[in-house]
Amino acid sequence: MKKIFFLISLMITFIVIALSLSVGSVFIPIKSLLFLSPMDEYMKMIVFDLRLPRILMAFLVGMLLASSGNVVQIIFQNPLADPYIIGIASSATFGAVIAYLLKLPEISYGIIAFICCMVSTLLIFKISKRGNKIEVNTLLIVGITLSAFLAGFTSFAIYMIGEDSFKITMWLMGYLGNASWNQIIFLIFPLIFSSAYFYAKRNELDILMLGDEQAHSLGIDIAKLKFHLLIVSSFVVAYSVAFTGMIGFVGLIVPHIMRSIIGPLNARLIPFVLIYGGIFLLICDTFGRIILAPVEIPIGVITSILGAPFFLYLALKRSRRK
Repeated sequence: MKKIFFLISLMITFIVIALSLSVGSVFIPIKSLLFLSPMDEYMKMIVFDLRLPRILMAFLVGMLLASSGNVVQIIFQNPLADPYIIGIASSATFGAVIAYLLKLPEISYGIIAFICCMVSTLLIFKISKRGNKIEVNTLLIVGITLSAFLAGFTSFAIYMIGEDSFKITMWLMGYLGNASWNQIIFLIFPLIFSSAYFYAKRNELDILMLGDEQAHSLGIDIAKLKFHLLIVSSFVVAYSVAFTGMIGFVGLIVPHIMRSIIGPLNARLIPFVLIYGGIFLLICDTFGRIILAPVEIPIGVITSILGAPFFLYLALKRSRRK
């Protein structure tokens, strides 16, 4: 069953990548992509300089956001927790906009975003904590409040930017059109580091899902573990937001669906969350490019349209259980 699901995952990935490379304002035949027929220089430029970097960017960012969402849900022991909803992504956006406003080098966007992200994450964690438990209602209220507060400063920063404000507005809605090979190289390192770290902590993550009291009785230093996991999660979100802007609900939808299919054990869950996070975001970006072509719909708009009803469904389902 596992092998079949893995093969299906690879097949879906191949189909989505081929479709994304082929479809657009300029149609590229599948034969040309498979090198069965020649491509002219114009087509090569479209494929290798525009579409392929964008596809890889969508896949990498989807992997980062989904893996971060999975860990955040486990830390807060709630399926409604998501970096976008609880304000972590908003603080990263604020940091990246400030870096842009100060005309800092592109590589510093992720660093400034990470610093802002880390401060807000620790603040949310501290306020929401009651003893050894996290108050979910407090978490959501603080996250939404922080998002609104930082959105005001972000809007003011955009106003100060002036002529380039349209680019920033597009970026804030989630935009992959500026993807480049340099950005992909910057994103590969956080992905490798975070994926290796989360997988190394897979057993501790499984124990955390049993509850803080159970984890403590099994010898887990809960505060230290959650602190380290939050730092890495913030690092992941910061670098994602720094290059693609606000893309919400990926960390909510993908982990929840994969958990219902694969099961809760992180040894199996983490790899599939990574794969399907990339697939999900790539599908959303492809739809955004072709639905109203040649006009592009920002990818953040697509994920929000899909994610908001899903969040409402989870919230209502959780309230009925109570």
